[in-house]
Amino acid sequence: MPFTPFHLGPGAVFKAVGGDRFSFMVFGGSQVLIDLEPAVRMMIGSVILHGFTHTLIGALVIGTLAGAIGKPISERVLYEMKVPCHGFTWTMSFVSAYIGTFSHVLLDAVMHWDLMLLYPFSLSKPLLGLISVDWLHVLCIGCGGLGLILLFGRWVWSCPRRI
Repeated sequence: MPFTPFHLGPGAVFKAVGGDRFSFMVFGGSQVLIDLEPAVRMMIGSVILHGFTHTLIGALVIGTLAGAIGKPISERVLYEMKVPCHGFTWTMSFVSAYIGTFSHVLLDAVMHWDLMLLYPFSLSKPLLGLISVDWLHVLCIGCGGLGLILLFGRWVWSCPRRI
């Protein structure tokens, strides 16, 4: 199923570690963009769902697109929500997008038989079956939980101390 929320779990850890230097919004947008191809392929009834966008080259292309549109869209959304976004840089947008697309294809490469990560250089599937799909989901959910705990800790630590 495209647009799986499991991919957001590792994003929570990246946000907790990166703080204000990582955009969870751009990361999430890159997840949606990269899964547009499988969504269209599902609608037309294709047997192969993961094509060019789910290769390392495709992740680079989609990440570049996501980084380019992520900054202005995110700034607009944050402005409309009246959330200050001082220091939202192009570097942050592109790094967040690339982390999103590359982590996405690496996670999907473990579980999808039709994903050829190294195409067009190789048709091999080096990550397929590395761990079970169940454990992959547990890992992603665990990352989400860890990310939330770390984000909460960061928030508590940054609050002014009251005596």
